[in-house]
Amino acid sequence: MTALRILDIGEDPDFRRIPPCADPRFDHRTCDYWEDANRGARESRPSWLDAPPPLTHPTRTVAPDNPFAPAPREEAWNPFSMGGGSSGPALNPFDPFGDADDAPAVNPFAPTTRVERGRTQGVPRKLALLDRGRGIFGSYAKVLLEDDEPVAYAQFGPLSAYPRASHIRELYSRLPAAPLPAIITCIATTAGARHRGHGRRLVEAVVDDLEARGFAAIETYPDLSQPADATSAARPGFWQSCGFTLVIDDPRFPVMRRELA
Repeated sequence: MTALRILDIGEDPDFRRIPPCADPRFDHRTCDYWEDANRGARESRPSWLDAPPPLTHPTRTVAPDNPFAPAPREEAWNPFSMGGGSSGPALNPFDPFGDADDAPAVNPFAPTTRVERGRTQGVPRKLALLDRGRGIFGSYAKVLLEDDEPVAYAQFGPLSAYPRASHIRELYSRLPAAPLPAIITCIATTAGARHRGHGRRLVEAVVDDLEARGFAAIETYPDLSQPADATSAARPGFWQSCGFTLVIDDPRFPVMRRELA
């Protein structure tokens, strides 16, 4: 029996499992077409698969002591300071009558959780783009595995993550302004794994994920000016088979939309 599994792209080993495009001129792993509305491209760029070297900062030279500089002022006692400095023991501003040995009091203004930020250095450029939602939105991409072989890929996320999608959407004033939808920018199946329903299975997994994240609708924008293997968002008929409705019938960028419960 064929085993199917869906993988969220979040770490480098997962990123390396993104399958190839059906047309070898393109590469999901180096495409920034949707993320960059002006200069983004789908073409394969092998150099992007290597992590760039970490940024280095010039060493700052410490100025020598200046005998003519005024002496530093003694730090004044601050009753709201957490570490009383030279003027007294550490205090908690939310327990001004406690002493340094007391357990720290709860700070009602401090965040209760730490939001994990996406990585921007030491990873391939596309992985950094897919990782932007870490800790806030979650994964921006999924891969479907058939017997542990990657056969389908989907990219998605909030509208704000994809400037080109925002630009396309602005062309159609009839689209609802609120609440803003989630976007599926890419759905692709490898050439050898087509006609097995993998694309629809992956779209349904993305739909379930986005609904659980609180979105009320999903949109996608097929590009009818390009051959099927040179575009990223399939054809309207495919989206209709996934429960989407044609809401803007445009000869180049029709808009497909699915309302969520």
